[in-house]
Amino acid sequence: MDVTNPDWAPTLHMGHDDIPVSDSDRHARRMQRKRKRAPIAGLMIDEGLTEEQQQNHHVMEAVDSSCVGQVEVDVPAANVDGDGSESVTEGQGQTKDCVCSEQGRAEINRLLEENRLLRAQLQKTELNETFLKDDTEKVRYYTGLHCYAVLMSLFSTVKDFLPISKKLTGFQMLLLTLMRLRLDLPVQHLCHLFDVSHKTLSSVFADTIDVLYARLGALVHWPERHCLQATMPPQFTEAFGKRVAIIVDSFEIRTERPSNLKARAQTYSHYKGTHTIKYLIGITPHGAISFISRGWGGRASDKHITERCGILQKLLPGDVVLADRGFDIRDAVGMMCAEVKIPAFTKGYCQLDARDVEQTRATAHLRIHVERVIGSLRNKFKMLHTTMPIRLLLSCEGEDTTLLDKIVKVCCVFVNMCPSVVVKPGPNDTCSC
Repeated sequence: MDVTNPDWAPTLHMGHDDIPVSDSDRHARRMQRKRKRAPIAGLMIDEGLTEEQQQNHHVMEAVDSSCVGQVEVDVPAANVDGDGSESVTEGQGQTKDCVCSEQGRAEINRLLEENRLLRAQLQKTELNETFLKDDTEKVRYYTGLHCYAVLMSLFSTVKDFLPISKKLTGFQMLLLTLMRLRLDLPVQHLCHLFDVSHKTLSSVFADTIDVLYARLGALVHWPERHCLQATMPPQFTEAFGKRVAIIVDSFEIRTERPSNLKARAQTYSHYKGTHTIKYLIGITPHGAISFISRGWGGRASDKHITERCGILQKLLPGDVVLADRGFDIRDAVGMMCAEVKIPAFTKGYCQLDARDVEQTRATAHLRIHVERVIGSLRNKFKMLHTTMPIRLLLSCEGEDTTLLDKIVKVCCVFVNMCPSVVVKPGPNDTCSC
């Protein structure tokens, strides 16, 4: 019998049979109808909005409904009692509720702004296209490529052939592979960076290397003679005319000790004092890598590899090959009507004559460029410095090529995509990005 309650009604109906419906019941039915219409209306409103905009819309809608509810409940309560003081008290309550609603709205706006800032900060740290965009230093550090434009051109070439992964995008697969080649990061560390398992990362790396090897392997090619002559640097022309076709040398990569005794004997290098895989590399006078052999055991000599790797079949009559003293290939090159230039041997001689001194000086001065390219290859891609596991020396399924051979050739391709270490770029050859 609390007469101040908004639901109070007299016990005597005074001749009326219908009990008037209270304002609170009317408000409850109104809110129930609004809740029923909310899914349909929300679906129509949310179309065309981003996820963040939809979130903001739902939050603001909830605040509006709570504010409306307070006003609608409080206003009828003021009308039930005719006393003036009660009306003033109810008006103050409504004002207080509106102030609280305004404060809540301001707090929500602050939280939404903070959410937007955190999202923007998170996008900067995610390893995707945005992470490297407009930052040449990051591109060179993480990928070894010259600039962002070269990276995106590479990605557009291979993106349609990359494997499909549930956790990684195509760009992340390429970036993961480049980061492992470039920085030689531990596999577990890369797993944490990209939030994938060890098995997934190894599979993605091998598949991406296969794609890069198949799609970009042609960038390591032997140029035509007229192309070589057209791009011959002046220092080569002064010493040997336009006859130099290739500068050859070899480099070795350390491997684990094989358990097989024959393989152990074949891979042991007396020069390095450990087990290695040896590669023969050839560059053009301009500094581009034009030949890379498959891997040979570290015990194999330079002469043995040169005669069997297929490089001699690419020589034309009259070509000149620059090599180190260890390449005793004068007879093999002579069979192709070509000529090999190596520094003169000093063993057994008190002093070289003037002619040999000049020729040795010119040959050594120009042959050193291949060592600079090898140094750039190994320093740019630090994975070639590490000790390779035996599984990389096994032939890929259905192929004669090992995964290590593919890795080395892909690294040579990336070196060719960078500016030459032999010829400095001119003022008009700078990258526009």
